[in-house]
Formats: sequence, structure tokens, C-alpha cells
Amino acid sequence: MRITNMLFVASISLLVLNGCMSTRHVLGQSDADYEKASAGGRYSILQDHAPTGDIKVDHLPDLVPSWEQKSRGGNKSPYEVWGKKYWVMDSAQGYVAEGTASWYGKKFHGHKTSNGETYDMYNFSAAHKSLPLPTYLKVTNLDNQRSVIVRVNDRGPFHGDRLIDLSYAAAARLDYHKKGLARVRVEAITPTQGRAYSPEKSVLKTPVLPLEALPAKALDIPPSEVSNESSELVFSHLQLGAFSAEESADRLRKRLFEAFDTSVNVLINKQDDGLYKVLVGPFDDASKLVEWQQKLQQEGFGNPVRVALIP
Repeated sequence: MRITNMLFVASISLLVLNGCMSTRHVLGQSDADYEKASAGGRYSILQDHAPTGDIKVDHLPDLVPSWEQKSRGGNKSPYEVWGKKYWVMDSAQGYVAEGTASWYGKKFHGHKTSNGETYDMYNFSAAHKSLPLPTYLKVTNLDNQRSVIVRVNDRGPFHGDRLIDLSYAAAARLDYHKKGLARVRVEAITPTQGRAYSPEKSVLKTPVLPLEALPAKALDIPPSEVSNESSELVFSHLQLGAFSAEESADRLRKRLFEAFDTSVNVLINKQDDGLYKVLVGPFDDASKLVEWQQKLQQEGFGNPVRVALIP
């Protein structure tokens, strides 16, 4: 019996000595997979998961957005992750998008976010690839119309076609924490410096249109007529950003030309509210529009929103 125990101890010792190599072997992962999953050894948990037991979030207070300076960390543009470059928007003003939301939890809990803060999965926070840090967002689950206000202080998600990663608490507030994914609408909230937050003025009041689209020019249509009018719209352009400064819009235009040369047509559309929207198009049909939407995403230009130009 003692000999068997000694052999067992020796086996354990070998595993300890082999360290990460043995861990990779047991998990059936290559060195590259292990490095990616652990972020070079940063995370001790390789597979993200929810906290033990279900959590209640109804008692958590809603965030009250306020004006904040851009963080020193996390706003470098461009930045690179797994060999792919991403660009950070100069401003979140006017940003609206629809797409897939995921959540992140225990694996990242207690670790630093991209702007140097500590991630707390029980707070209402989020990760986004291109919005400035920090940015406040109203996120709505399109399946049940539940909403939550989150503060973006991290970068990601960097896999698949996901638009945003919410903290576990935010996902629970939207009631998709057990599913893992949800189709959401994201609207930026950009409070003015020195002014109190006003919920009724914080997000766009443009009528919600089908196919994840917003008009390039605001529609002056009574709510009762939105459904009839929107059914006749032709989505001909992709919106890549909305800026308060024309210089910022022009920088994005130049980046597009650097990436795609003359194969792309870029339009800077000035709105009545003073925003400069950067549009790509027009596209002759829906298939071309979708094709370019994917191309732009692959080249690190965020998640282009389909729009219709209204005279």
C-alpha cells in the first residue's frame, strides 16, 4: 500500500513539475489555444462561466450617466488583438446599433479592464470594440424589451460577429444570462459637461426602423405613420460613425480610402443637429450592402448600420 502511495505522489509531482504543459495536455489544447484562452497566463480560469448559484439584480440601482473624460487607458487607436486591428471612435455621440450581445463573468471577475479599472461582474458594465472609454449605453433586449444602462470600460468581444459583451449582472437584468446570447439595440448616452443627466433627452428619438437601420437624416414623421412610411424605405448606405467635429469624420473617410482605395464611395452627411455622419454607398441591392457590411467589419470598422437617405 505504501509503495502504491509513493508512486501516486511521484505521479502528482511530475504533473506539478510539468506545469502548464501538463495542464494543456489534460485539457486537450495546443500551446496556442492555451495562450489564447489564458491571455498569456493572465487568467487562471480558461473557460468563462457564471457565478455559483443564481443572482438577483432587481435590487441593484440603475446607473446615472454623467460626463466623464476619456480614460488614459484603452483608447489607443488603432489597437491590435490576435493580429487584427481595431479603431476607436472619436465620439460616441449619435451611435446606435443592433446586433448580438454576449456576457462575461467569473473568468474576468477581479481582473483589470482595458481602461485600468477592476472588472466586477455584479456591476452594470460592458465591453465594446470601438466606442470611447468610458461610454454610457442604453441596451435593450429586442426579444423582451427589457433595458439597462451600462458603462463601457473594456474592449471586446473579439470572436464571432458579436456587437457587445455585457457584465453578468447586466445580462441578468436583460434576462438572457441563462441563454448566453441576445439580440439587442444599443444607444449611446452622451451627457453634456456641467449639466445634469436628463433621461428623456439622453438617447435618440428617431423612429425605430426595420433591418437595424436608422435614416441618415432624422425623420419628421408622427409615430402613427412610422410603420407605413418605413416599409417604403430603401436602405442604400452603411453608416460607420457620427461625429461632432468634421475633422473626425474626415479622418475616418481617409482610413476607409486607405483600406479600400477607390473601391469604396464615402459620403460625409451633415445633420440638422450638427453631427457629421460617415456613410459608405450607395449600394444597388441588399446583397451588396450585406457583403460590404461584412467587409467593413472584417477590416475593423466596427458594426456598420444600414441607413436610408431621406430627402
